Amino acid sequence: MPRTTQPVVSCQNCEACCCRLEVMIITDTGVPDRYIEEREGEVPVMHRLEDGWCAALDRNTMMCRIYEVRPLICRDFEMGEPDCIDERDKWFINLN
Repeated sequence: MPRTTQPVVSCQNCEACCCRLEVMIITDTGVPDRYIEEREGEVPVMHRLEDGWCAALDRNTMMCRIYEVRPLICRDFEMGEPDCIDERDKWFINLN
């Protein structure tokens, strides 16, 4: 029986689907204030544009402009992990 090869999951073959999630700022990693949205009585979150994308996402390269100081939640969201795969599935990203 032939084996099917699973496509390689990488950020390079994705459409930055994780950059559409709401990201809470739960620790100070050095995120510039212009990317933080303060909400009264709530945990601060990464600012998102009107279309839902993270404001720190460079739309030309689809890479994070503040990668070195990105929030802890972004650091913990690992490529290829179940949460990553679930988000790709939600946005219909075909890796084949």
